[in-house]
Amino acid sequence: MTKPSTPFDRADPPRRLYGRRHGKPLRAGRKALVENVLPNLLVDIPEQNGTLDPKTLFPNKPRQVWLEVGFGKGEHLLWQATNHTDVGCIGVEPFVNGLASLIDEIDRDDISNIRLYDDDAALLLEGLQPGSLSRIFVLFPDPWPKSRHHKRRFIRPENIDLISAALAEGGELRIGTDHADYGNWIIRHMHQRADFEWMAQSPADWRTRPEDWPQTRYEAKGLREGRPSIYLRYRRLASAV
Repeated sequence: MTKPSTPFDRADPPRRLYGRRHGKPLRAGRKALVENVLPNLLVDIPEQNGTLDPKTLFPNKPRQVWLEVGFGKGEHLLWQATNHTDVGCIGVEPFVNGLASLIDEIDRDDISNIRLYDDDAALLLEGLQPGSLSRIFVLFPDPWPKSRHHKRRFIRPENIDLISAALAEGGELRIGTDHADYGNWIIRHMHQRADFEWMAQSPADWRTRPEDWPQTRYEAKGLREGRPSIYLRYRRLASAV
């Protein structure tokens, strides 16, 4: 497989990504990290779908591989990686400034169990071997609140199918949101699935953030602005979609 390109020299992606790829111009140091360090961390998807064993992406074979979709600045992904050094963590984030922020931390602390993907998460999920992930995080995704934009929401049937295929039996999907309508949307779509079980036993289970689920800056912002969050956990069952 050829070395992946950086966001500065990649052609247009095969699918349209909604949202920004670039923000404020990067400082020289971070721009250099994106150009020189990021290519060594990027996941390269094989041409044939369903063939990438994510454990092979790491220098030390991990016991499990976890995936975070849309990691923002990377606080949650970094916490999981540094608190579970025997787990391989893959982060998906097309926003270059977010990538640069996390790469800075990875390079400074010489973290070896994080790999990155800077395109559509669906493409990565399609490329992975079935059942090769043990945990997937989708934390505070863009709610796309207008009805005409609901098709842009990441949690939708076709993407849930991809998540289901990539998760091992017993694997866990975690979704957080501070947007009430999106929360109802997620619960409604997940309730229709025969391949996922909602792990909540009481309202406290989805109203209280678990201890191993560190707060993100987006959650903190929502709380400051009066928007409480919900924390949804689903277990992948053996039944087919």
